[in-house]
Amino acid sequence: MKIATWNVNSLKVRLQHLLTWLEANPVDVLCIQETKLTDDKFPVAEIEAAGYQVAYTGQKTYNGVAILSKHPVEDVQKNNPRFEDEQQRIIAATIAGMRIICAYMPNGQEIGSDKFAYKMAWLAALREWVAAEMQAHPHLALLGDYNIAPEERDVHDPAEWENHIHFTPPEREQMQALISLGLQDAFRLFDQPEKQYSWWDYRQMAFRRNRGLRIDHILLTNDLAKRCTACHIDRETRKWEQPSDHAPVVATLAD
Repeated sequence: MKIATWNVNSLKVRLQHLLTWLEANPVDVLCIQETKLTDDKFPVAEIEAAGYQVAYTGQKTYNGVAILSKHPVEDVQKNNPRFEDEQQRIIAATIAGMRIICAYMPNGQEIGSDKFAYKMAWLAALREWVAAEMQAHPHLALLGDYNIAPEERDVHDPAEWENHIHFTPPEREQMQALISLGLQDAFRLFDQPEKQYSWWDYRQMAFRRNRGLRIDHILLTNDLAKRCTACHIDRETRKWEQPSDHAPVVATLAD
């Protein structure tokens, strides 16, 4: 069974990219972020025609998340019930005995800003809610764009990024606190080549120079981590015309 996450950075712009990728990579579950669509504009028919059920929650211009699944989607939860928020950043569902949480973490802008304070509060509330979800669902996966690079090896130039958003100590501490609940980073379960990233700025030829960050993650409970046999970042989509600035991350789970 394969589960994946991909920040598509506008589903309206990149619907064909999504469908093309799914045809070549028929994963069982795909979590997408930054759909940037109100629910009435969501392309349900096109996704169902590709063989997927879908649960989604969105808003105009910003944010928006969805879960696509080849299996029945049950017990859908939109947003974090422990954090009042108008921004549509979380959707969860139970699929094939797993609790799947798709999340788009706030960017945070910079330390000291209102947006950074919002990010810290949002992440603290997420940790509280995920802890409760893990009690009810020992087979849980938290997938999404975390907007956090957890370690120096996840940043193309740690010195350049020091104390910059995505790589500040408070953000990394929040990520570690989430992992300390009993979650494991699927990508780091395996030996990986050096300089593996999931996001590259559109500017300054960042992708061609591989000046990226690994900020898209799949965290698994211990029970699921034992079943994980592989995890990789699919860089090919970033080479496409008018691509998302993020690449998909895919984890394979044994039955």
